[in-house]
Amino acid sequence: MKSSQLPITEYAPSYSAYLQLLEDVDLLEELEISLHDFIKFVQNIPMDKFDYRYAEGKWTIKDIIQHLIDTERIFSYRAMRISRNDKTPLPSFEEDDYVNNTSANERNLQGLLTEMALVRQSTIALFKSFSAEQLLRMGFASNSPVSVRAIGFTTIAHQMHHQKIFQERYL
Repeated sequence: MKSSQLPITEYAPSYSAYLQLLEDVDLLEELEISLHDFIKFVQNIPMDKFDYRYAEGKWTIKDIIQHLIDTERIFSYRAMRISRNDKTPLPSFEEDDYVNNTSANERNLQGLLTEMALVRQSTIALFKSFSAEQLLRMGFASNSPVSVRAIGFTTIAHQMHHQKIFQERYL
């Protein structure tokens, strides 16, 4: 399943900016590759940058890593529900509430990266379990139609978006 096969009718317009970051990638391959790239990238960030905020009220790099973990869990849950043909509209979530209620900045970097890798391995196993039909299933999340495969590609693109922010605003 390639990202070029994903029509704009399968995701909310607000995800377009994220999804444009993707080249023509295979979903399962890129879930794995992007995790390894991200971990390698993060491990090369100077230690004094992990608690840095580029402006008042902005998240630290550790906050963002925790945000990626939390968001991937939510996205995977949505994908699982929609793949099972659950027609219940799934609510949005307030990302600031999640970040403000974690202890990401008290955690060590390796613990965050280990958790991220474990969550991603679970996501990969989930997406490998989906049939071609399930990947095409549509549901509603955050008041917008979305397909299971779009959720997978959005997971990757969301991570890439934040990696780009690290490069532009933190380093």
